Amino acid sequence: MRDKCGIVGIYSSDQSRDVATPIYYGLFALQHRGQEAAGISAHNGKEISTYKGMGLVCDVFNNGEIEGLEGNVGIGHVRYSTTGKSKLKNTQPFTSEFQDGRIAIAHNGDIINSMELRQDLVDKGHEFKSTTDSEVISHMLSSEYAKSMNMIKSIENVAEKLIGSYSLVVLLNHELYVVRDPVGIKPMALGEKNGLKMVASESVAFDVVGADYIRDVEPGEILLLNEKIYSHKMKIAESTPRAHCMFEYVYFARPDSILDGKNVYNVRLNIGRELHREFPVDADVVMPVPDSAITAAIGYSRASGLPYGEGLIKNRYIGRTFIMPTQEEREMSVKLKMNPIKSELEGKSIVLVDDSIVRGTTSKALIDVLKEAGVKEVHLRVGCPPIISPCYYGIAMASKKELVAANNSVKEIRKSLGVASLGYLSIDSLKKCIGLDEEKLCMGCLNGKYPTELPKNLKEYESCRC
Repeated sequence: MRDKCGIVGIYSSDQSRDVATPIYYGLFALQHRGQEAAGISAHNGKEISTYKGMGLVCDVFNNGEIEGLEGNVGIGHVRYSTTGKSKLKNTQPFTSEFQDGRIAIAHNGDIINSMELRQDLVDKGHEFKSTTDSEVISHMLSSEYAKSMNMIKSIENVAEKLIGSYSLVVLLNHELYVVRDPVGIKPMALGEKNGLKMVASESVAFDVVGADYIRDVEPGEILLLNEKIYSHKMKIAESTPRAHCMFEYVYFARPDSILDGKNVYNVRLNIGRELHREFPVDADVVMPVPDSAITAAIGYSRASGLPYGEGLIKNRYIGRTFIMPTQEEREMSVKLKMNPIKSELEGKSIVLVDDSIVRGTTSKALIDVLKEAGVKEVHLRVGCPPIISPCYYGIAMASKKELVAANNSVKEIRKSLGVASLGYLSIDSLKKCIGLDEEKLCMGCLNGKYPTELPKNLKEYESCRC
């Protein structure tokens, strides 16, 4: 499983202020959304300057590159690949030139019909530098803008052709446009501070630069950020149902974020409480799989009265295990990433809280680590219902055959993991914990019901997503 991307856009009313530095810190706050590459584009009133590279934000911008990005308006991106391989040519923001200037875009999401759209552009003479769906959007916007010279109209025309998920920041010469897809699958928030207007994938990016969270960008909304904030609602959004990604609340977003008005920390506390209500057990201690399950474990502990403890210490210099390119490396990375505290584990019966189980191999390796440390028994509680179908909107769970819950019963999974008991949060409880009705959530990976059309050729589409 692979993470999604993170994007930031900033406009400063102070024409002399360079926004590259606050964009850098905003991307730093969103590093969990993509650890593969980073980039920033800024406009100084005359031209767009861009710098991007492979690696973490601090690795890409480690030698004064920020100083070379001048301008009071800019965008930034952190990436992990879903469509388009992990190569320098696929890093963002993407920039392209047209008759009256230059455009730069940064994209979070996955365009399901990008293969057909790309071929149509190639047939019309467009040349591509990358293999990503994000560059497809860039070419489409440039082409539409050349016809109308109206970016809002261009965005709306392009949106009518896109199937999938997308949040975008678009730098057109000295103008900053913000777009959220009509379904609202990908998050996007708006913040402000002393003439500085900012958008980001998560509200935590505002905290680091001292900006106030104003609101979420609405599904199907286009914003133009300048001295004022101009809002335009796409016509297509009027008849499009909402489907916010449930996995953002369960796992991807930082717990200190606010997504579509919901406090992620409180959602995860609720998940822990509901896990106890559905699956109580007599044990010695409640422990999380750090870091993403910590909040849910606290909720379980509070609801059960069992003490909360730490049995695993995370090496925070190791990225998320699903970022490793091969299964063997993912399994090996578990021991490198999680080290047991034997004195806290030996002879004890523990409730181990995890956020999700995808393939099951990482969970199995982690259970083995605990057993080697002398744990008496493990009762595994999972804060996400069984994942039975792939995601086509930015989480690269490559195929159904890799998903352990799609091919095994809970009893079979429990036996293969070697745990004393196994409890998955129910879908009804998940909806209750988030506080959104099912018709406002995307739960395609849980129930196989997707909010948009699916790729016409699923096998071909899946083969080019990694």
